[in-house]
Amino acid sequence: MTKFCPLISGSSGNSVFIGTDNTRILIDAGVSGKKIENSLKDISENCSDIDAIFVTHEHIDHIKAVGIISRRFDIPVYATEDTWKYMFKTIGDIKRKNIKLVYSGEKMCLNDIIIKPFDIPHDAAQPVGYNVFADNIKMSVATDIGHVNDTIKEALSDSNVLLIEANHDIDMLKRGPYPYDTKQRILGMYGHMANECTGELIKEVFSGSMKHIFLGHMSAENNTPDLAYSTVLNILTKSGINVGKDVNMFIAKRDEPSNTVVL
Repeated sequence: MTKFCPLISGSSGNSVFIGTDNTRILIDAGVSGKKIENSLKDISENCSDIDAIFVTHEHIDHIKAVGIISRRFDIPVYATEDTWKYMFKTIGDIKRKNIKLVYSGEKMCLNDIIIKPFDIPHDAAQPVGYNVFADNIKMSVATDIGHVNDTIKEALSDSNVLLIEANHDIDMLKRGPYPYDTKQRILGMYGHMANECTGELIKEVFSGSMKHIFLGHMSAENNTPDLAYSTVLNILTKSGINVGKDVNMFIAKRDEPSNTVVL
């Protein structure tokens, strides 16, 4: 049995739980340690049982509790070399034995799962998304995407479960309260992905293998769950993909665990 659940997902914090009969991991821990612990309890899991934390990049909404959880429960932390360089000052001291490296494009084994990082175009030191393989199931986590490229498409193809960024609505962002420089950063080649881009990307990589989609990492100021869902739904429907029949689609919730998918 494999379990997939976005614990927290939004511009203010992110964490994903993936578990099998023998292994439990987090991808990111971008809220308080207490919030992570409580979110795990909500899905009948315990922080003390986590085998590893995999970090996508060093921005605070992805690493806020990484150091706290690692120290409290003696958990290894995996990240790219440059991500480690930039996140040390934020997460604090980590036991040397718990400092682990991952390399984009290279698979690694952890008990009964395989993890493969892949490059993400974002304004961080060395950001990655993750493919996680278990029980012949492929799960993919891809957020903070400035633009879509062949690496992203290849990484997401044939996924059974996908957590994908639907960060903003372009019109809301342009009309919204953010400073001009911030808007340009979000809209830029290394910023975040708009709802329309998310729909088009899913359409392009969709296959019969894809059974569950989570739309995540939404901006509280420049998007709404209903708008993101309807925008992506319209694109998929027009391309002949029947959401609810061909694939399930959920909103990854900002402040509490989302639907838990058990495969």
